[in-house]
Amino acid sequence: MKTRIALFIGACLLAGQAAATPLVGNAQAGQTKVAVCGACHGADGNSLAPTFPKLSGQNEKYLLKQMHDVKSGARVIAVMAGQLDALSEQDLADIAAYYASQTRTPGSAKEELVALGESIYRAGIRERGIAACSACHSPTGNGNAPAKFPSLGGQHADYIASSLRAWRSEERKNDGDTRIMRDVAAHLTDKELDAVASYASGLH
Repeated sequence: MKTRIALFIGACLLAGQAAATPLVGNAQAGQTKVAVCGACHGADGNSLAPTFPKLSGQNEKYLLKQMHDVKSGARVIAVMAGQLDALSEQDLADIAAYYASQTRTPGSAKEELVALGESIYRAGIRERGIAACSACHSPTGNGNAPAKFPSLGGQHADYIASSLRAWRSEERKNDGDTRIMRDVAAHLTDKELDAVASYASGLH
């Protein structure tokens, strides 16, 4: 009897450890699962349309979180409705790994917006309580992978700007209880928002 109990407890502990172990994405497997994604995001994740984000070179953990949020409804994107419903956790992990392994094409900043954009990106606006973008997204725009903060360098400026507007209007709110992005975007004017989006796009 004691042996059975010990084996049962051992099995439960192992099962718990297995459940707690995060899935490891397989980039090679992910490449076979992104055919539908390519219609909007490009075969390698470098979308040609500025309204669709480039997924190539994006932080793997960030990609995975966003797909989870889209699938659960925490982040609503009309064109993504139902796209992820049939995908397993392993599928999502593989897709994230594939796009993270790709190289993002460079972006560019509008010359007339560089000074304002750089000032906000690197120093924020202290008098209005706007934090520097570089604190989370890194000085080079590479983001912070462990913290699930996305890379912005090379991303379409139009997409960054539309995302900031969505944060500002609270159409998008999957930044959690911290409200980091909503609170920052809420204090940006249209001109400031467009300038920082343009500057971030040109980072590499």
